Amino acid sequence: MVGGLLPAGTTLPPLPHLLVVLLAAGGVAAALRRRRPEVTGRRVLALAPWMALGSAAHVLYVVDALPPLVAPFAGSPTVYLTVGAAAGAAWLAVDAARPDRVAATLAAAGALLVVPVVAVAAGTGLSPEGARWSAVALAITVPVAGAAWVGLTRFRPEAAVTGGVGALAVFGHALDGVSTAVGTVQLGFGERTPLSRLLLEVGGLPPVPVLGEGWLFLLVKLAVATAVVWLFAAYVRETPGEGFLLLGFVAAMGLGPAVHNLVLFSVAA
Repeated sequence: MVGGLLPAGTTLPPLPHLLVVLLAAGGVAAALRRRRPEVTGRRVLALAPWMALGSAAHVLYVVDALPPLVAPFAGSPTVYLTVGAAAGAAWLAVDAARPDRVAATLAAAGALLVVPVVAVAAGTGLSPEGARWSAVALAITVPVAGAAWVGLTRFRPEAAVTGGVGALAVFGHALDGVSTAVGTVQLGFGERTPLSRLLLEVGGLPPVPVLGEGWLFLLVKLAVATAVVWLFAAYVRETPGEGFLLLGFVAAMGLGPAVHNLVLFSVAA
């Protein structure tokens, strides 16, 4: 653990790898700033497969399924810069070649990359029990996230302006909450983030089926996610480009760990 606040396993790669990642990320960021491609809700939503890609790649790092030369690029938090640079470069390339097809092409490229990564992870040894509980977590999340989104947009109709990106943020954090609770209660996995671990270790709560006492963690995740989406509504309305982009980061903070949980449970439980 680094500093007692960061997740366990947080490390920096060797200096050569770190320099490559920083130079690549800095170069892509500078190019994006110079070109300033249009940022819309659909384009940010198209980054969802890339969020999953980073999480799946980190699972390969955790189970030692990457070549030594490549592995440091998939460590935490380096993998976020690695995939972020790749996604940014892809966005620039597509925006230059087919500006009318950015969202669809960007989403397709991310999906084409994430499928083989997940396949390699599964090839290291699929856990039937872990895969089953991952499917259960996903099945529980769909109605929970749907109910949270419907409730939010009815109670605060202005939140609907966040569209698919807002819904993705609620879904991603709901999936993170459900999968973390399932992994802790049903599969014996530990939570790496200290603040999250505190919520999961609160005693004296009445357990519920499947989630056990982890329902509190899910409830907090949902409360925070829906509140953030509601607060971002005005930002998205007034400055759509910046609002959607920042809300996309919020979505990634939930969807990324959630996908990591599902893939890791499926191969390491």
